[in-house]
Amino acid sequence: MSSDIAKTPRRKPQQQRGEQRVASMLDAAAAEFAQAGFDAATMTAIAERSGSSIGALYQYFPNKLALARALREQYGEEMAQRWSGLIADAAQLSVTSLVDRVFDLMIGFFEERPAYFTLLNATLGYQRNADSRQRLRAQFGAALREKRPQMGEDEALRTANVALQIVKGLNPLYAQATAAERRELVAEFKLALVAYLKTRLHK
Repeated sequence: MSSDIAKTPRRKPQQQRGEQRVASMLDAAAAEFAQAGFDAATMTAIAERSGSSIGALYQYFPNKLALARALREQYGEEMAQRWSGLIADAAQLSVTSLVDRVFDLMIGFFEERPAYFTLLNATLGYQRNADSRQRLRAQFGAALREKRPQMGEDEALRTANVALQIVKGLNPLYAQATAAERRELVAEFKLALVAYLKTRLHK
C-alpha cells in the first residue's frame, strides 16, 4: 500500500455536519490511542467510540495511521497557536515569568491531550511542516531581540533554537515519570532554561 494513502483523509468534509463527524472520529481515536496504545488500537474500537459505522470511518480515514497523522497535525497546529500567544507577550515578561509560562503551556497541553505522548512515541513517518517550525523559531527569536535589542538576528535565532530544544527535552522524560517525578522534572528544566536565557539576554 502506498504511504501516501495514510497522509490525508480519503474524503474531505464539505459541510459542517461532515466536519463535526470527522472531529468526533479524531476525538475517539485520541481516546483509544491514549487508553489502548497505538499498536493495540483498532479501527473497530475507534468507530464504536465515535458512534459511527466502520464503513463511515473508512470513508474519511483508510487506516489508523491516517488517523494518527491527522491528530499529530491537529496537535501541531494547536501548539503553534498557543506558542504564538505566548511569544506575543514575551517582551513584556521577565525571564523567570516567561519560562514559567512556557512550561505551563506545555504541561497544560499534555494534560488536555493524553494521546500526545502515545503518538509522539509511535512510528508514524510524520514530520511537521518545516516552514511552520522555522516560523515559530523566528517569532521566538524576534521576541528575544525585543528583550535585548543589541542581539543580532542570527544570535537570536540560535538562542531560540536552543531554548526550544531544552523545552522539547522534557517530553520523553515527562512521559515516563510518575506524578511526583514530573513536578521535579519541570522544576529542573525551568532552572536550566532560566539560567540559559539570563546568560544570553543579560551579557
